[in-house]
Amino acid sequence: MADDDDAEEEAPAVELGTGESVEGAPLARVASRLTWPKEASRIRELEGESTIRTPAGPQTLADVLDDVETTYFDSRQEFLDDVTSVVGTGPVETAD
Repeated sequence: MADDDDAEEEAPAVELGTGESVEGAPLARVASRLTWPKEASRIRELEGESTIRTPAGPQTLADVLDDVETTYFDSRQEFLDDVTSVVGTGPVETAD
């Protein structure tokens, strides 16, 4: 059995830096606020004004959905895959 005191002394799994902040929310956080399946138009109504983080800088979800061809998402993963295919992956710019 593990000692409770040892758990308190362990360092956090991820240390937070003191660098510049990143504008917008992670796409996964926005997707987690929705239930699935969901129509793209309904996502636009509910979360369209949300700003998400992208490699090209912050963008509203409504602007990104304009470039997504799918109109009905069966699952959260399908939504994440389709949006990521539009915005890409990579380092996210920090706020100036």
